Amino acid sequence: MEDLSALATTGLDRNCALQLQHLKLKGLQPKTIEAYARAIRRVGDYVDHQIDDLSETDLLDYFTDLRETHSWSSVKLDLYGLKFHYEHVLKKPWVAPGLIKPPRTQRLPDIITVEETERIFLATQVLSYRVFFFALYSLGLRLGEGLRLTVADIDGARERVHIRDAKGNKDRLVPLPTATHQLLRRFWQRHRNPVLLFPNRHGGLAGARAAKTPLDRGGVQKALRAVVESCGLKKHISPHSLRHAYATHLIEAGVELTEVQEILGHHSILTTVRYTHLTDRSRQHAIDRINALMDRYRLAKGTAR
Repeated sequence: MEDLSALATTGLDRNCALQLQHLKLKGLQPKTIEAYARAIRRVGDYVDHQIDDLSETDLLDYFTDLRETHSWSSVKLDLYGLKFHYEHVLKKPWVAPGLIKPPRTQRLPDIITVEETERIFLATQVLSYRVFFFALYSLGLRLGEGLRLTVADIDGARERVHIRDAKGNKDRLVPLPTATHQLLRRFWQRHRNPVLLFPNRHGGLAGARAAKTPLDRGGVQKALRAVVESCGLKKHISPHSLRHAYATHLIEAGVELTEVQEILGHHSILTTVRYTHLTDRSRQHAIDRINALMDRYRLAKGTAR
């Protein structure tokens, strides 16, 4: 996350400090805090730091220009950040209700097959990234959830992993496939960091043991893009695609939809239903199906090198 304390050096110092206090007290996720703080800085730069009395015309001009250079996702984040600022910091009503109505879209992500997934793992030459990608996939994790994994989160005896502080500030327990457990254990024996499962790579293995921070998010994303390109895959694949693939492959393997919903931590079953266009369901226990799926990957065999 960018250094939000730097915001206090601008003319927005008081507003930004108050915004940051309210954001933290509302228990929002770090990425949301960063996005909302960025919205205040960006609109502040646009209106010469005079954000306390924005008119509907000011907002119309700002969001029109923003849409020319940014996605609807950025527009929505800035909108929500400004609304939060007016409601919780300025204690004022929002000045332009109904001004912005982003289009409702529902796009299905590109889904990689089991064979394509295996190609990606085997083509990943850097050990830490290879194990990390397999962990994201075989546990159905979001990128941030994987980066935050600690040694204490792995419960081999109960065949489960404790995912902490996930989306919506919720914890959840996910099945730990035997193949994943073995791979993680061998990987940890290489770096032996007492806390982090995926310590950063600065300083090599010697540095990893004492590292206080996990793998770099940008480095992970860049590494996966390079691997996908080397495999000749034309699909749009990101670390989150591994989670999508996991969900689809579980349903194909016969895991019940409600179990997939619980494993992924979806609030609504409707979010999980979008994967059912590939389903061939049965009622066998989820962990048996997951183990059968993960055992097919050759990288889980032998000694990690």
